[in-house]
Amino acid sequence: PADEVIVGSMIDLAHSLGMTAVAEGVETAGQRAALARLGCDHAQGYLWSAPVAGPAADRLVGLRSGSA
Repeated sequence: PADEVIVGSMIDLAHSLGMTAVAEGVETAGQRAALARLGCDHAQGYLWSAPVAGPAADRLVGLRSGSA
């Protein structure tokens, strides 16, 4: 689809400029898979977590890294 062509072009542009491509707003496993297939380096969004702030974010990061 056209949206994948656009996203793929943006990822390619980032890489050609020596940048890391980060997608935000990822909500489904299908979106995550498409981004991986297109070469996206990192992604964030509701697929992993709703937005959290302050101490809650610190706890979430600690839990995921195994240090909490």
